[in-house]
Amino acid sequence: MKTEEIIRSVPKVLLHDHLDGGLRPQTVIELSKEINHSKLPTQDAGELAEWFHRGANKGNLVEFLQGFEHTIAVMQTKEALTRIAYEMMEDMHKDGVCYVETRFAPVFHTEKGLYYEDIMKSVLEGLEKGKRDFGIGFGLIICGMRNMKNTLEMAELAVNYRDQGVIGFDLAGEEGGYPPKKHLEAFNFIKQKNFYITIHAGEAFGKESIWQAIQICGAHRIGHATRLIEDITFDREGNVTKLGELAQYILDTRLPLEICLLSNVHTGAVDKIENHPFIKLYKEKFRVFLNTDDRLMSNTTLTKEYITANELFGLNLDDVEKLNINAMKSSFAPHKERLRYIYDVIKPGYQKMREKLLSLKAD
Repeated sequence: MKTEEIIRSVPKVLLHDHLDGGLRPQTVIELSKEINHSKLPTQDAGELAEWFHRGANKGNLVEFLQGFEHTIAVMQTKEALTRIAYEMMEDMHKDGVCYVETRFAPVFHTEKGLYYEDIMKSVLEGLEKGKRDFGIGFGLIICGMRNMKNTLEMAELAVNYRDQGVIGFDLAGEEGGYPPKKHLEAFNFIKQKNFYITIHAGEAFGKESIWQAIQICGAHRIGHATRLIEDITFDREGNVTKLGELAQYILDTRLPLEICLLSNVHTGAVDKIENHPFIKLYKEKFRVFLNTDDRLMSNTTLTKEYITANELFGLNLDDVEKLNINAMKSSFAPHKERLRYIYDVIKPGYQKMREKLLSLKAD
């Protein structure tokens, strides 16, 4: 069996995926025609996919985010939101994902007069239908935007839908100049409601951003955390000689880090994939796992992220299993549900693959 086939077949868990960054190019084209959005550079799905990827692969976050003008433009009707959420679940199923936490910012979907209630119900309808049809678990994370002042409203929206599929709150958008501490009201509200927080931090800004997200804002997970490497000292051979206080705290408390390999190259968080700190963090036993971030923009899938790690860093099947167990442990799903996925889905799935590979070897 080829590595790609093995990795696609085994059960995987995805916790950092943006709904508006993962549309199918053909869907963007079809929805654009429906609403007369005439700004697309091409009507060919293959060319459009390439255009999105080329635009995102500029090495800085601001240019990376420009492609969202088109995906958000076509996500302004109830029908479009339901369709996109459903197709995301189908794409996850095809990629061997057994549980996914997708995230989006409702504030971007009001341009044509939709109310937040319409937006939430439409997305959740698509996710629920996908769960029924494909047997995949999901959780929805609501994003507040760093450069906007309505994050408390978004936090309240997240909590209002906690019994209908919403499992947490995120702060997203450009890091530089927009520190998470400016949104303390939203984070305090979430904490008072015993709800969950993940924050984009340490992607385009340094370790201070990570520290602030955890110690000031109360993050339970960190999105990216690429710059945590600044708090770790290495010798000439690349061996760890010392962990700074922040890195030690994150390691000791098992605070999860949502690693996005390919996206971090495209946004310039790392200069080239070979220099990504993921493998060093993994070897030091930080609780890390791989994610897609924006599948359309980065031309990626969770399978592709794991193949990349296999080819560059030598991850084997045991590593892939461990990373996906890390992810499931870190999910915002209820404890019993996490255990069910680990013991009834993930572990049996990898065991089955090992037995299959052994029998193929014997033949």
